[in-house]
Amino acid sequence: MSDVTFDRCDVPVLIVGGGPVGLALAADLGWRGHQCLVVEQGDGTLTHPRANAENARTMEFCRRWGIADKVREAGTPEDFSHDVLYLTGLKSHRILHIERSGHGGRGASTLSPERPQRCNQIWLDPILRDRAAGFEGVTVRQQCRFESFVEHDDHVVARVHDLMTDTVSEIRCRYLVACCGGRSGIRQTLGIGMTGKPVLDYNLNLFFRIPNLSSHHIMGDASMYFFVDRTGLWASLVALDGRDLWRVGLRGKEVYENPQSVDGAAILRRLLGRDVPHEMISAVPWVARDLVADSYGSARVFLAGDAAHLNTPSGGFGMNTGLGDAVDLGWKLAAMLEGWGSPGLLGSYEVERRPIALRNVRQAAENFEATIATTADERLEEDGETGETARAELAAWIRDKRTRTFLTDGTALGYRYDPSPICWPDGTPAPEDTIVRYQPSSRPGGRAPHAWLADGRSTLDLFGHGFVLLKFGTDDAPSEPLERALATRSIPLRIVTITDPDIARLYERRLVLVRPDGHVAWRGDVCPQDCAALAARICGADAAPPARLSAAAAGAPDEIGTMVAP
Repeated sequence: MSDVTFDRCDVPVLIVGGGPVGLALAADLGWRGHQCLVVEQGDGTLTHPRANAENARTMEFCRRWGIADKVREAGTPEDFSHDVLYLTGLKSHRILHIERSGHGGRGASTLSPERPQRCNQIWLDPILRDRAAGFEGVTVRQQCRFESFVEHDDHVVARVHDLMTDTVSEIRCRYLVACCGGRSGIRQTLGIGMTGKPVLDYNLNLFFRIPNLSSHHIMGDASMYFFVDRTGLWASLVALDGRDLWRVGLRGKEVYENPQSVDGAAILRRLLGRDVPHEMISAVPWVARDLVADSYGSARVFLAGDAAHLNTPSGGFGMNTGLGDAVDLGWKLAAMLEGWGSPGLLGSYEVERRPIALRNVRQAAENFEATIATTADERLEEDGETGETARAELAAWIRDKRTRTFLTDGTALGYRYDPSPICWPDGTPAPEDTIVRYQPSSRPGGRAPHAWLADGRSTLDLFGHGFVLLKFGTDDAPSEPLERALATRSIPLRIVTITDPDIARLYERRLVLVRPDGHVAWRGDVCPQDCAALAARICGADAAPPARLSAAAAGAPDEIGTMVAP
């Protein structure tokens, strides 16, 4: 029987789950100078590959935290191809080549200071963990299992079990954040359901070490290979480190339920047309889902990442959406801890992030449906004109239906908090929300556009700590009324003047107020008539605070939080 310690560890924010989302939130809070504690029941070791791709927005967050170079270096080599190939086999016929020249490496971009990268969680998690733990006041406790919590009006008390010492202790915190995955016991305790499809498909991932794979085929390097033959699309082969680690994906309930029966050597033989030296490291079944939480938490307990949304990996939206949750929540928690945030600021977390999850989960499901709709055609493997015609027909269909799975700048950079209770709309029409193409805009709610400054920095490098008021042009636009209004509420503000006419045209207005997360809060050519009202809005003073869920809704007779997390 475990001993219960009566020492209470007081911490402003308790984060449950030491995966990429929990560690990103800890890094963001630490970067902002705030204390937090991460509890993770595992030891941090990943023995099977999981999320593999960081989109440009995630890399912008990594840039802010100072780890973008480490992510690049730990992932696939900078000269490794990020292209996608559809084939009948690695030694037979090519169907379609989808180029992704804007991915990987360090080349310049007009859209972002960062390019999408491929760094699997095997390597990403330790980078995030080291960065988070490197901040004073951030503690990461591994092999420490979260067990239960009780939410009070002004704090939360959680119980955790240290698996190394077999002791249970209580932690008192102001805020609790569940980054503990799709089976989150915290979400269940709060009585929050999920809407969508619990099962889209059953899958099996095989983790291989295959030395010098490229020497065994003629198709050239790619980050992803998809195999379509007379049976239809039956397998994928994904590069993990750009060297000798690979993941093979298979679909179907039979392989899901009987992974031990899968002959890895036979699978590779079918892909390559021959036997090759290899080691099968692991086989892990998984279920593709399409789910979004009905609520993102209560007054002091919040859901983020897979605890809030689950989607098929078609498009690579899962982890990237979760890191967006962490960044949105991070600056708002910091504002509350610093005293200038109002309760409505935390209420805006669900209002802003849940529609993004619905959008991204829907896109992932549509991508998945297009994948399984790839039809079988006995002609695909034939030589000569008949086979070429069949492959050309399929290539045209894939180009139309599947390109948006692999080219997603619009999804990554173009998401908007519209409407948002803490942004001030200006009545202008929203840019088209597309998956593939991103249209930069300073319209309130959207990500502030990237442009290179004369000193070599990106405009995005200006944002993060407090609000930033960008003033464009050589004639200084008056901003004193707005500055005084924010100062009255102790909202941190920095003024930056930019005289470059090209950047001024990109930002469209003479004054643009940017939030700590890099999204535009307000814009105009002159200060608003009621600067006090704008200041109240951006700190959440005129937005609805999150509701404290009833004990009845949580299934508890008294306070919230008697259920045990799985």
